[in-house]
Amino acid sequence: MPIMTSFNPNGRKEIKQAISYAQYAMLKMKLQHVMQRDQHAGPNGKYLIRSMYFDNFANKVLNEKKEGYIHRDKYRVRIYEKSADMIHLERKSKRNNLTYKSKCRIAQQEYEQMCSGDIAWMEQDERVLIRELYQEMKYNQVKPVTVVDYEREAYTYPFGNVRVTFDSKVQSSLRNTAMFNKDLPMVDVLEPNLVILEVKYDEYLPDVLKYLLQSVDTRAEAYSKYQLSRMYG
Repeated sequence: MPIMTSFNPNGRKEIKQAISYAQYAMLKMKLQHVMQRDQHAGPNGKYLIRSMYFDNFANKVLNEKKEGYIHRDKYRVRIYEKSADMIHLERKSKRNNLTYKSKCRIAQQEYEQMCSGDIAWMEQDERVLIRELYQEMKYNQVKPVTVVDYEREAYTYPFGNVRVTFDSKVQSSLRNTAMFNKDLPMVDVLEPNLVILEVKYDEYLPDVLKYLLQSVDTRAEAYSKYQLSRMYG
């Protein structure tokens, strides 16, 4: 059985598309017959993701996304179910049409230090990703900008290392970066009748999934939850 992982050193292909709730319901019903539900899902098949994104005063990350740069990096801190038990710093990189990911564990105190501008400790940290973020924070002046919440429903398929996710109820904290505040005020940024479909895979997308995905428009289109979150500031 192939090994399932979202971190392929050779990069992964990615399709993103906003679909209607009706399309989501139809596609989900079909995929359940051939794909496995994500093992981390709760009783309702979903789980909550909270991410805090970095950018600078010139909106470097946002503008590179809007303009479709083929070589760009995006840093974020991610937690699940609003819990501080497991905190990851992640970098999502685009190189031509491939997506690469890197991540490492961090502590809540380290996140708070990043927010306050206390970053000198990062320069010599043993974690490579921390040192690379330090360079971005020091020379490109990136810093924590906004928190994004959404519910995710995910399915996996071993051949091709495929992961299909449905993201809904996307919300933004605007400029508030207190991501460990469980009562953090949030605003909706995705229309309630829309769901974001993401399809990620390695070298190939199996024919059985290609066939099922034909029921929706899955032409590659940049649809960023971070970009949505910055609509209002």
